[in-house]
Amino acid sequence: MSLARLSGAVLVGYLAGTTPSADLVSRLAGDAGADLRSKGTRNPGAANALGLLGKGWGCSIMAADIAKGFAACLTGRRLAGDAGAHAAGTAAVIGHCFPVWKGFKGGKGVAVSVGQCLATFPAYVPVDLAVAGATVAGRWRSRTFTTTVVASSVWVGAGALWWLRGWPNGWGPRPSPALPVANAVSTAVILSRFLAAPRVISARNGARP
Repeated sequence: MSLARLSGAVLVGYLAGTTPSADLVSRLAGDAGADLRSKGTRNPGAANALGLLGKGWGCSIMAADIAKGFAACLTGRRLAGDAGAHAAGTAAVIGHCFPVWKGFKGGKGVAVSVGQCLATFPAYVPVDLAVAGATVAGRWRSRTFTTTVVASSVWVGAGALWWLRGWPNGWGPRPSPALPVANAVSTAVILSRFLAAPRVISARNGARP
């Protein structure tokens, strides 16, 4: 594997991550559409879309974000092998969270990481899907950050365990040090977005800051 190929995988992954799924779906919503970056939680992601656009549009955004994370990993693997898959998956999360086309202001990357997990760590997919579901469920919104911290920590720990034990990984790359490292970097990026997100105060308690 050459450095050029690995760099190509990173670039492709980042560009895939910057695909503005939420903006495109919001436009398709027509009259029901809303600017997700200025309304609700102001996050261009599935959770905000569920509240502003409805269940159908919100799930469409989540599916699109998962797909772009998955596609990035597959492309990265073709370009640079297993390491390319991990590098491209993490780059996709970074691209989604910090898209150059939107002034580096993007979503939180949770759904994209589900796609990354689906391609590179299928053994963990059931848990990862549960996390994604909790993230977009309205009754869990007040605990989204805590849920994500706990589950992301397990994701990283599980990656290390699979590598150390040499356990099978379904259709994903053979577990190696790249698995927990990629998971850890994606987790750090996602949590940084949660910490940087503006607090939204309920209308009955006051205006948004």
